[in-house]
Amino acid sequence: MLALGSGTSRAADTIKGGELYVVHCALCHGASGISVMTGAPNFARSESLLQPDPLLMVSIKNGKNAMPAYQGILSDSDIMDVIVYLRTLN
Repeated sequence: MLALGSGTSRAADTIKGGELYVVHCALCHGASGISVMTGAPNFARSESLLQPDPLLMVSIKNGKNAMPAYQGILSDSDIMDVIVYLRTLN
């Protein structure tokens, strides 16, 4: 019984992911996922999201090019919320 209650697993939250996206991502990637900054992936086209979730998480945690690293700023569950939200933009 104790083993069942020890995990803190939860489903990703698309609404929270959208809120985090607006705060941390929309300035460069656009409110609707259509990038407004040169070189920023366009999330309205699905090819930038063809990577599996763990690879997307690493990219968000480490940053890339002009994108800052979000490790220490967003938790893993927050990043998963954002990834799930990104997948709704196409």
